[in-house]
Amino acid sequence: MHRKIIALLLISAAIGLMVIALRPVQEGRRTLMVYCAAGMKKPVEEIALHYEKAYGTQIELQFGGTGTLLSQLRIAQKGDLFIAADEGSLEDAQKLGVIKEVLPLAKQHPVIAVAKGNPKKISNLADLSRPEIRLALPNPEAASIGKVAKKLLGEQWAILAAKSAVMKPTVTEIAADVKLGASDAALVWDSTVPQFEGLEMIKVPELSTHAEKVSVAVLNSAVASVEALKFARYLAAPDKGGLLFKQHGFQTTGGDPWVENPELILYSGGVNRPAIEGLVQEFASREGIRVTTVFNGCGILCAAMKTMKDSTAPKFPDVYYACDVCFVPPVAEHFPEAILLTEAEIIIAVPKGNPKGIKTLSDLAQSGLRVGLCNAEQSTLGFMTAGILRSMNLFDSVSKNASSQVPTGDFLVNQLRTGSLDAAVVYRTNIQKQLEHFEAIALPADKAKAVQPFAVRKDSPNRELGKRLLTYLRANKESFEKAGFVWRGDSAPVKSTELEIPEYLKQK
Repeated sequence: MHRKIIALLLISAAIGLMVIALRPVQEGRRTLMVYCAAGMKKPVEEIALHYEKAYGTQIELQFGGTGTLLSQLRIAQKGDLFIAADEGSLEDAQKLGVIKEVLPLAKQHPVIAVAKGNPKKISNLADLSRPEIRLALPNPEAASIGKVAKKLLGEQWAILAAKSAVMKPTVTEIAADVKLGASDAALVWDSTVPQFEGLEMIKVPELSTHAEKVSVAVLNSAVASVEALKFARYLAAPDKGGLLFKQHGFQTTGGDPWVENPELILYSGGVNRPAIEGLVQEFASREGIRVTTVFNGCGILCAAMKTMKDSTAPKFPDVYYACDVCFVPPVAEHFPEAILLTEAEIIIAVPKGNPKGIKTLSDLAQSGLRVGLCNAEQSTLGFMTAGILRSMNLFDSVSKNASSQVPTGDFLVNQLRTGSLDAAVVYRTNIQKQLEHFEAIALPADKAKAVQPFAVRKDSPNRELGKRLLTYLRANKESFEKAGFVWRGDSAPVKSTELEIPEYLKQK
């Protein structure tokens, strides 16, 4: 008996050891939970299978009406991705605070689905009210197509709802009813019809001129943002998920071409470094990508772009965050649109106590004064300083005292600290973290402002990734204000050709 007990204990221990030995493999298996609108079931299932085979990540899919899924994930507070069939549902998700990044996948339009050959001769919305027509409608509380159609049709929706034979929670269910002959017509997405053999679509102006975006959003509850965003990028990539969406009748919106480990190249003026350096590192870590950041004077950055000649060069920047709008026109062909993200004040920096008694720009012309200016050909600050001095007829007299001309204001601040300069024209942000050592002398109000535009290259293979970096920066306003910038990032995009540049700063 004792031997049997000992044998059982040994077997149990062995099994326990096997479980322990296997556990790292089981725990190491990556799993993503995806809530997906029912209308995307076929393409998303296929895409998930391809992805699982390629990368070993298990994709758990939960399908339903978009409205129903939104209610579920809000209550469950778990999951990684949410694929929504309309923009309104994403707006609701954002208001509820359950999503973060959003990647566009496709577009779709509301249509009427009928049996092949249109046996009931339905040609417009009014035909749906005919007594003999058995109409299937999507529930507007559960399905995106129902919510969108109800909003578009107004009072006409109420008339159709009153005579409908059936109302169901997903677009696929009502499409199936038409296919099976249980209904004569249904309101569906144009992308739904090709997924059901034996159906055709009737386009009507009251519905079909309206487009809705299909998007995938990362949930706040996502355990691993890198894995979630990687699959989201795969879904959106025109050469991966996009191919399957197209095969199933969707009009794709064009994500970034698939690269497993993408590299985003950011060119940034030196003034922006204190505000964005940490944020860019956070963004790269969250996305699981590489961001190569080049900080320098904008004159040098623009010259580097011109040297590369065109954007096909492998190291041409995907995104450009200039020190001022005056350094966008030289590269406007590559960056035709920008967001004016911040402002930085230009000042005269002097040591604490202002030992030389400097009060205005004209004081910088005093005999024997050691003045620091940035190089006008290499940097935005230098270019703007030269323009300001020329507009005030001070360029020659102040330039005589310029004992240092460097690419960025940080160099000048360091020289002030060591005592090799008496004053320097810099950005206020350059001294923001060293206010115990310096004082700021204000410039004339109409000449003291540099505006920093952020632009994504129009033909970048990482265009969507660049847009997400911009979104990430715009969500961190406090980091810019803490660094001494004035925030302007909530403004609408501006065309590069329409940027307002003072006459004295226009490049000839």
